[in-house]
Formats: sequence, C-alpha cells, structure tokens
Amino acid sequence: MRPPRFWNRPPGRPALASRLLSPLAALYAWGTARRAGIVGQSAPVPVICVGNLNAGGTGKTPVVISLTQRLIANGYNPAVVTRGYGGNIEGPTKVDPNRHSAEQTGDEALLHAAFTATWIAKDRAAGVAAAVAEGADSILLDDGFQNPSVTKDLSIVVVDAATGFGNGRVLPAGPLREPVGPGLARADLLLSVGEADDQATFQTRWGDQVTCPSIQARLEPLQMGMDWHGLRVLAFAGIGRPEKFFNTLKSQGADIVDAVALGDHQPLAPALLSRLEQQAKAKGLQLVTTEKDQVRMPPGFRHKVLTLPVRLEPESWTEIDHELARIGLGGPES
Repeated sequence: MRPPRFWNRPPGRPALASRLLSPLAALYAWGTARRAGIVGQSAPVPVICVGNLNAGGTGKTPVVISLTQRLIANGYNPAVVTRGYGGNIEGPTKVDPNRHSAEQTGDEALLHAAFTATWIAKDRAAGVAAAVAEGADSILLDDGFQNPSVTKDLSIVVVDAATGFGNGRVLPAGPLREPVGPGLARADLLLSVGEADDQATFQTRWGDQVTCPSIQARLEPLQMGMDWHGLRVLAFAGIGRPEKFFNTLKSQGADIVDAVALGDHQPLAPALLSRLEQQAKAKGLQLVTTEKDQVRMPPGFRHKVLTLPVRLEPESWTEIDHELARIGLGGPES
C-alpha cells in the first residue's frame, strides 16, 4: 500500500485532508509522548536502537547490517532483536534461515540472520534477554525507537533524505510516528541516507530542526563482479521507496525496460511471480530485485532472479565510532 500523496507535501503547506486529520494526529502524538516517558528494562549489555520517526521504510535495514559488520570487525558478538514485521512469530525465537520463511519471520529478520544471531520478539525485552542468555555481548534493535520496553544506550534515527519528514505531521495527518522536535531530542544521532542533491534539500527543509549530531550516508551497490551494463531487465521492488532501487540499478548501467513498484513488504504470491516471469519472458528481460524481496520468494524461484545488494556508506565513521566507544563498544584502537 502506497502512502497518501499529501503526506509528502512540503512542510508549511498542509493539504485539506491533513488539516482535517489534525485532531487524530494530536491524539496519536500524545500517546507516543506518554510512552516515551516510560522507563524500560536495562540490559546487561549495550543496546543500540536503529529507528525512525517516519512510519514505513527509511533504510534502517542497511544501517543495522552495517553496524553489525562494524561490531563484528571490532571483535564483538552482536545480536539483532526485531519484532519481525510481516511475520507471524510472537517470540522470542532465534531465526534459522534453513528452517524459517519470510512468512514466519518477515524479510528483514532473514537478512539480518545471514550476518549474526537474530531474534524475533514482539516483547523486545524478552528478545534481548534471550539473545544475552545465548552469549550476545551487544544488541541491535531493528526499530523500536518509540517502544519503551528496553532502555537504549545509543539511539540512531534514520531518515530518507529524499522524503525527509514529509509534511512534518503525525499519523494520520502525515507520515510521522511522533513530532520531529521531541523525537530528535531523544536521539543520539541522526543518519540521513541519500544522494548529494537530496541531502542538500533535506538540510534546507529540516536542518534548523535537527538538534542532535547528524551524519550523511548513501547506499552503494555491493560489487559482486556482475556486469550490469546493457542488461535489459524487468526490475521489481517491494521496499519503502522502490524508485531508489531502480535508480541504483540504472547507475550500474542496466537498461530497465519495465519497472514494477510493489508495496513495502508486499507478499510475493505465486500468481504475482508468475505474472512477472511471463512479462519478462515476453520481452526477453532478466528479472532483478532487492535482497529484501529475494528472501520473500519461494526457494525454487530464486534462481530466476538476480539481486543487486546495497551497503551503507557513511560520509565518516568518526562520529559513529565515538558513540560506540561511549557505550563500551570501541574498536581495537580505542
């Protein structure tokens, strides 16, 4: 399901629908503020939360993967705890890619499990306890910035530089889970993800409301030795902003003949995959998708589809490393 267009109107010029929904938005913001005041359970190991103010995808998954790799390179044994959006496991359950499907765990959990131990838990405190009991010396919460059940030692808010905070209003009048000011006041870092032009636009629209340290980053294709130049493809993506994936694929030289934008986390039903396959065959195209979409496919279909993995590249790791060291997760040089 695509968000309503008025959510992404520039701040300061609310649409009629947004104004009419303002009373409900005020109620939603009040509820979030009340929850923010609850003191959660403290964990015996450092807890890093990667969250957002926006509802929907902002690029948290690559951030969690990047931090996971950073911690492992520094000699730590991190675990990811997530509620498993799109899955049906209540938890706490350790994700096993050989046993679990995306229908059970959600796509993000399966991606994280390829890098480190990953736990599904609707009750995040229970998930953290299970991960620590198995030997995790650090926790990465994928989402949960507005969830007070666990005390966070480091909170990183991720924002898509291209869309920013939309019209600046709270659900359902806008795309936000809470207002920008109170949200960023609780954050230790803001990570804006996007290309240079989008970063400049974000700074113009939102820079005066950013009250915490801010870092820019971009998503870079992972070089796998694949030559994309001239390859005629049917690209499809069920992520927060499919056009980001399409633009990245184009930047690698692929010729996107057909681009199919799906809903974020949209189930890849057999009928949908069959339609995409027939559409590609009719035009002699190669199917291409994202890592997140690939894990939602039936195993027997995956060999028909190429993926273009991306990884987060911050402009500098200095500020992030400083925050990691502050909570006791510094690298060998610290």
